[in-house]
This record gives sequence, structure tokens and C-alpha cells, in this order.
Amino acid sequence: MSRNKRSLQTAIAVFCMVSMLLFSMIQPTRAYAASGLEFVILNTYSKTMKIGDEYYLLAITSTGKKPTFKSSDSKVASVNTYGKITAKKPGMAKITAKIRNGEASCTIKVEKTNIQLSAKSISLENGYTAKLHAVSSTGHPVTFRSNKKSIAVIDSFGNITAKKPGTATITATADKTTESCTVTVKKPTVALSKRSISLYRTNQFHLSVKSSSKSIPKWKSNKKSVAVVDSSGMVTAMKNGTALITVTVDGVSKTCEVTVKKPTVKFNKSELTMAVGEQKMVKVTVSSGNIPIFSSSNTCIATVDENGKISANDTGKAYIYASEDGVKSRMRVIVK
Repeated sequence: MSRNKRSLQTAIAVFCMVSMLLFSMIQPTRAYAASGLEFVILNTYSKTMKIGDEYYLLAITSTGKKPTFKSSDSKVASVNTYGKITAKKPGMAKITAKIRNGEASCTIKVEKTNIQLSAKSISLENGYTAKLHAVSSTGHPVTFRSNKKSIAVIDSFGNITAKKPGTATITATADKTTESCTVTVKKPTVALSKRSISLYRTNQFHLSVKSSSKSIPKWKSNKKSVAVVDSSGMVTAMKNGTALITVTVDGVSKTCEVTVKKPTVKFNKSELTMAVGEQKMVKVTVSSGNIPIFSSSNTCIATVDENGKISANDTGKAYIYASEDGVKSRMRVIVK
């Protein structure tokens, strides 16, 4: 049975009892007593309501006329001409049903809406998500808001996503009542696979990083002329020297020292004798495995191509050089 129907039945019963009582008291010789006696009977004189609730206040008058209804604070609880009360905000209000010489009042208490959150604080790694559940005592929808969207955002369903390390406050609101949850996005743990590596020029090494965050690592070299690094952590040695490779995740950085070693360059013999017009391949050992750059001190006597093939051009002496990453070695060539 609905609340309004029960209230109506109660009012009818009260009306019947009052009518019977009045009828039994009326005497034909005392008809004059009815004049000036007016009163209002309500179905209830106090009522507790939640914001958004509606309730019909029933009123019976001694004159049989329809009373007027009025609220002492319509911002707390309003009432229409039919006695329908609507709870609007927490507080107290008095609803009065009035006829010309009689009235009665009902005290309305509107309760403050309570919001229950599934958590008051949440800790997350960056890039991870969490669900915040919220229920209002009125059953009305709860809206969410983050005060620092750069740190943590929340959608209309309560799904929180961590964006970067820091602290944000998530506010849940219903019926102008708020509750908050503190979200802490933790700084990640970051570890590099190597703290130092040694390479020769053109050699490569892949550095790997482990992080508790889902953020993409950012790589950087402090000396790109010595060593460079790409977005995946692949290091390429450029020339002899030392460089620092830095990986950063959410403000947390780790470094690896890269040393590009000087190679050793060595001819298989220190001197070579050739006849004019003769050609010979020179043999050079380079510790880096790279092909050296060849040159001649006197091209009129002997020349050398990029593969190390020497051509004797005229009688005399010349030096053939092999250089790699700043290291140079030589061999004397005698042309007879």
C-alpha cells in the first residue's frame, strides 16, 4: 500500500471520528455555539524527509472549506495549494494549513544527505586505474570532480586514472553535500640494466629499463658527439670519449656511463718493398672491427685505396697510414 493511500485512509478515519463527536455534542437549542468555532486537523504534525522527497499533508477543516498551505521556509521545504510538500535542502520548516479563524502546523525536518565512499584515500602507480564507489542516502546520482586533473582524473562512473606523481582530491557531490577521497600517485621505482658500458665506435648496446610506472621512459645523452641513444634505449657509440645516458620516468632518473674506447690499429708488417707498377693488399688489424681509413704520405711514390690496396707508382719511399677513431698507425713502403 502506498504512503499517500495510507495517509488518506488515516485522514478519513479521523474525519469520521471528529464528525461523530461534533454531531453528538450539537443540541437544537444550542445552534448558536457553532458560530465562531473553526479548527483544522492534520494527518500528521511532524515529518522527517530526505531531500527530493514529496509528501501530501492532509487537512480537515471544521468549515469543510479547503485550507491554504504555507511554508515558513520554502527553501527548506515548499508546499503547493494541494498540500504537497517537497523537501529541498537540510533544515527545519513549518507547514501551516489555515482557514479564516483556524489553523494547524506540521514541523518538517529535512535531513542532510549522506554520501558513503568506498575509500577515503587511494594510492596508485602512474598509468594505473582504480574504482571509487559512492552512494547517497537519498539515492540521488553522485557527481565526481578532481581538483588536479594533471595528477589524477575521474570519469562520471568513478573510474580514477593516475596521470603523474603527486596528490589530488576527488570530490563526490550529491544534493550539495560533498565527501572527498585523497588520491596519491606514487613516484615510480626505476632501474637500468647497466650502470656503465664500454664500446668501440659504431658499436651498439641496448639498455633496458624496469619501472613500476606505465609511463614511457625518456632517454637522453649529454654528449651526442660521443654516444647517442634512441627512444628504445639503443646506444650507438660515435667517437672516443665518455657520455652519460639518462633515462627518466615521471621525474625519476637513472644514468649509465658510456665509454667509447680508443681502438688499436696495427699493420701486419712495418715495411713493404715493391716494384714500380706492382700492387699489393695491406693487412691491418683493428680492435674495434671497423674498417680503417687509408692514406699515403706521398702519392707520387705509392697510393692506397679505401680497401687497403697499395699501388707502386715510382721509385722512392712513402708511408701508408691506417687510422680509426683518432688512432693512426703507419707502414713504410719502398718502391724500387
